[in-house]
Order: sequence, then C-alpha cells, then structure tokens
Amino acid sequence: MGITRTDLFTEKQNEFAKVAKVFGHPARLAILEHLLKSDSCICGDLVEELGLAQSTISQHLKELKSAEIIKGNIEGTSVCYCINEDKWYELKQIFNELFDRYPSSKDCC
Repeated sequence: MGITRTDLFTEKQNEFAKVAKVFGHPARLAILEHLLKSDSCICGDLVEELGLAQSTISQHLKELKSAEIIKGNIEGTSVCYCINEDKWYELKQIFNELFDRYPSSKDCC
C-alpha cells in the first residue's frame, strides 16, 4: 500500500476524511443510531441490540471514541456510552458546509 500524502491537503480536509472513515462502517452507524434513538447513555446492551460479538462492538466503540464522536464513563464494572454533543454539532457543521456548497440549480451532465 502506498504512502498517504496527507501533507497535500488542508488540516480540515484531513480531519473530515478521518471522521468520514469512522462513519464508513455499518456497525458504527448502527451504534450511533441506537445511541441517538435511546437519547441516553448505553451500558452494555449493544450486544443484544445489534447481534454482534462483544469484541466486535468494543472495537467499533473504540473507533467512535477515538474520533471523539462518542464519550464513555465508567460506572461500576461497565462503561456507558453516549453521543459527544460538542463533537456531534461540530461534525454536523462540517458536513453541512460541504453539502451546502452544491448549487442545486446548476444544470450539469
């Protein structure tokens, strides 16, 4: 595999690509949708909800947490996860800025 030339792109473009990659897996989207639907912290019921192995869910939670899209708190022997509200609104702004650049009245192709 070749070397990624992140130095050719802006910091904003690199950050966007990193986050988009995290959103690029259906299991992570399912986790996010479950967190959004429940509107509360989730402690361990993701295995039942999604039907994936605990190790698989843990890996996806790690990726989401690493990107700061979710945050987790230790409660007893379990870790509870929820949407990181500040990051969520920051990402919403970034995605909206990109999509809003498209001139919907443009006649092309």
